[in-house]
Amino acid sequence: MPDAIRIVALVSGGGTTLQNLIDRITAGTLSAQFAGVVASRADAFGITRADRAGIPVSVVNAAPRRATFANEVWNAVRTYKPDLVCFAGWLHLLPIPADFRHEVLNIHPSLLPAFGGKGMYGHHVHEAVLAYGAKISGCTVHYADDTYDTGPILVQRCVPVKDGDTPDTLAARIFQAECEAYPEAIRLIAEGKVTVQGRRVVISG
Repeated sequence: MPDAIRIVALVSGGGTTLQNLIDRITAGTLSAQFAGVVASRADAFGITRADRAGIPVSVVNAAPRRATFANEVWNAVRTYKPDLVCFAGWLHLLPIPADFRHEVLNIHPSLLPAFGGKGMYGHHVHEAVLAYGAKISGCTVHYADDTYDTGPILVQRCVPVKDGDTPDTLAARIFQAECEAYPEAIRLIAEGKVTVQGRRVVISG
């Protein structure tokens, strides 16, 4: 049996996505291991979640803004020698270096390309969905590239938008879909079933 895929998660806040992946690995439903976590804030609760799980953490403070931030992040990531990098509530545009091309995943709380782009994160997405009157939303796992929410798509899950929804109720429903979609995408990559052909992700088997 091959070794479990080595993941580094990048976090900026509470780490609920990180916790979901930790729980799946602990339960044995996701064959992966966390090599490390890189946080952009020393007070991110995701650090506490990583500490509780025995995962090593590096902090690369995003403030004050500086030209070397991206290089510092990737240097921290490289120390853990990951097979895959997962944005898990990471809130900074981070250009992807050549050695990590098609090795960085992000999850977005809408059906891209709808309701994506700069400033569209967290509740901003759900507020926009409700204001537009969309009947369906969901989540998208995609490869990260050098702009917001534009990389090739691996997995999408649909979620109904219900009458009377608030940003909170819609967010909760979509998070449940995210908890399934992100592990699914990681599993497909770990099993060698994913090939990127331009904008298209081809899944074998």
